[in-house]
Amino acid sequence: MSEVFEGYERHYCELSANLSRKCTAASALNGELRKQRISEIKKGLDEADNSLRKMDLEARSLQPSVKAMLLAKLREYKTDLNNLKAEVKRISSLSSSQAAREDLLESGMADTFSASNEQRGRLLMTTERLNQSSDRIKESRRTMLETEELGVSILQDLHQQRQSLLHAHKTLHGVDENVSKSRKILTAISRRMSRNKWIIGSIIAALVLAILFIIYFKLTH
Repeated sequence: MSEVFEGYERHYCELSANLSRKCTAASALNGELRKQRISEIKKGLDEADNSLRKMDLEARSLQPSVKAMLLAKLREYKTDLNNLKAEVKRISSLSSSQAAREDLLESGMADTFSASNEQRGRLLMTTERLNQSSDRIKESRRTMLETEELGVSILQDLHQQRQSLLHAHKTLHGVDENVSKSRKILTAISRRMSRNKWIIGSIIAALVLAILFIIYFKLTH
């Protein structure tokens, strides 16, 4: 077996074991520490990948009998490296998910705080509007009571005026009756005076005729 291949192989095995330990440690970390450890692991994966390429070139340069055995071993190392890459990808995904979750939580908290402030502001505005509405209702009620009192007072005044008008109407009706009676009395008096005038006139005329007759009688005898 080639000593060069064995050197690359030892280097790769050391890298693989170290990377496996770092992957395990990175799984327990959070935040920036995990990101730093993943960055270190990726550099190690690049170095391990480079070692496998060198091993492949070295194995293909050897005799066919040895080459077949080394290429088979190289396939196992590539499978191991792919497993490490998959593990790093999984850890990176967890890190990204956790970061996204933290960002989402922070955003959610900010949105919640903002929504809470907005809701508090709306509640304060609603409370102020309710207080204003309550004041307006109280003012309207007070105005309504005053209007009701004024209406009652006006109705009482109208009732008194109606009573006064009814009393005046009765008084006028009585006066009208008295006037009618007085007119009838005056008419009767006027008729009596006219009749008395005719009677007096007749008496005077009779007296004048009697006097004339007496004078004539004296003058002729």
